[in-house]
Amino acid sequence: MPEANRISGHTRLIGLIGKPTSHSMSPATHNLSFELLGIDAVYLCFDVEADGLGATVAALKAMDSWDGCNVTMPCKQDIIQYLDGLDDAAELMGAVNVVKCVDGKAIGYNTDGVGFMANLAKHGVEAAGKRMVLLGPGGAGSAILVQVALDGVGHIDVFARAGGKSYLKAQGLIDRVVAKTGCQVVLHDMNNTDDLATCIAAADILVNATSVGMGIDCTDTPVESALIKEGMVVADAIYNPRETQLIKDAKAKGCTTISGLGMMIEQAAAGEKIWYNVDMPIEEIKHQLFAD
Repeated sequence: MPEANRISGHTRLIGLIGKPTSHSMSPATHNLSFELLGIDAVYLCFDVEADGLGATVAALKAMDSWDGCNVTMPCKQDIIQYLDGLDDAAELMGAVNVVKCVDGKAIGYNTDGVGFMANLAKHGVEAAGKRMVLLGPGGAGSAILVQVALDGVGHIDVFARAGGKSYLKAQGLIDRVVAKTGCQVVLHDMNNTDDLATCIAAADILVNATSVGMGIDCTDTPVESALIKEGMVVADAIYNPRETQLIKDAKAKGCTTISGLGMMIEQAAAGEKIWYNVDMPIEEIKHQLFAD
């Protein structure tokens, strides 16, 4: 967190809007990054409900010192109606997690999928042309689905519980993704374990974007260990704990494993690139904030 004497009449503002925001690691992450990079800006949290978004975005655009914000639940979709434009990913998935203000206009982006792909690349994983199984097309999952399709993944088998909210929303999203990218995407029922086993056996990459496995000491997993294919890539969007049961089981199978911490930091870095065209000092931030 920047010291008080770093704040001046020239200090810029970036915020997080949504509710609740008090648990977020974004202030610690971005304020440390701004300090390391010498950017005269502070990052603050603002609890905002969906019905307050119109006034919030109007203030965002009206105040010259407010350069943009992150957006979290429950505002990622509702904020779109108040924005002046969207990037391809945000438009496809109908959700925004980054807003940049410039010349009185507010433009929406979605960097969750970008963060996921950057995290894969840093682990030496080339996803273009590969076959992927994606568990959970909800908030993080829909962002991953859109970005991997935009970046050339060849085939995606998406699993959600039939009839559930994520399943029903995924139907429309998949139609838009296929029309935009030409990627082959198939939606499956998560409860069909035979189907899941078949798809994982044919996949190069398995991604968990559900909340199953979240929480310290949690041993729940979205996929039985026996279904994980030896040597495949297994990625989890969860970063608390650092190693979910899924990641532990995949390691035991000799898989390349990727936790959600890198995705979280990489999507934050993509936000700073949008706001200030800078490269976040990711390794130093990991060392100072997330060292084991």
